[in-house]
Amino acid sequence: MFKKLMTATLVAIFVAASGMSAISALAAPAAATQDQTASDTAGLLYMYEEEKLARDVYNALYTLWGQPTFQSIAASEQTHMDAVKTLLIRYGIAVPENTPGVFSNASLQSLYTNLMTTGRLSLTDALKVGALIEETDIADLQTRLAQTTSADIQLVYNNLMSGSSNHLRNFVNVLSRLTGEVYQPQILSATVYQSIVTGTNGKGYGQGGSTGTTTTMQGNGSGYSQGSSAGSTTTTQGTCTGTCVSTGTTGLNRGYRGGR
Repeated sequence: MFKKLMTATLVAIFVAASGMSAISALAAPAAATQDQTASDTAGLLYMYEEEKLARDVYNALYTLWGQPTFQSIAASEQTHMDAVKTLLIRYGIAVPENTPGVFSNASLQSLYTNLMTTGRLSLTDALKVGALIEETDIADLQTRLAQTTSADIQLVYNNLMSGSSNHLRNFVNVLSRLTGEVYQPQILSATVYQSIVTGTNGKGYGQGGSTGTTTTMQGNGSGYSQGSSAGSTTTTQGTCTGTCVSTGTTGLNRGYRGGR
């Protein structure tokens, strides 16, 4: 958690493209004093590369099979990477390189190779690879959540888990529609898996705190948003996909709107 509020403004400008929102500008509070543990650092680095693995595999499988699901979810995985990158910068942690198919973590490098080998066999296998990646992502996020007490990290991890649950449902549904095959979970327990695939894409909620005047945040999306402001009224309303970080007229207003 923060030992003191950030003293610099964190800004994101959203660009609408095919229903997606992208962060085009980020400024990190280099002088801010923050709690940071070795576990948090390892977790953020791992989750950044795991989200990158998903993006890289889906982009490659879209090129191979032309299934639009891979393309749309790959774009969403980029917003997940951006969310974790925001925290890496905030905590002064070097961001891993972004070359497709290249990973600093040896286990993720090996996993990427194995997933691509399977995904090249058939479209059915490729869709199963997508579901397996999302299962793995959810399980790893659950593990990392249990290892951190930082509110901002918990916020992002919960948001990413909501997005991964939506992705898992999408892959399972497309597999069933195109092949008639029922996906069998390989990582998650049957109970957890069923609760995810029988659910619906989550609606976001807004939570705000203010000093002086009221801050109101509303929106649609998977996951949730959280904001605080000091000073004049700040209102955020609308639909946002990915990670949204905005500033009010005065004070700081931070919201993470759920990934797709």
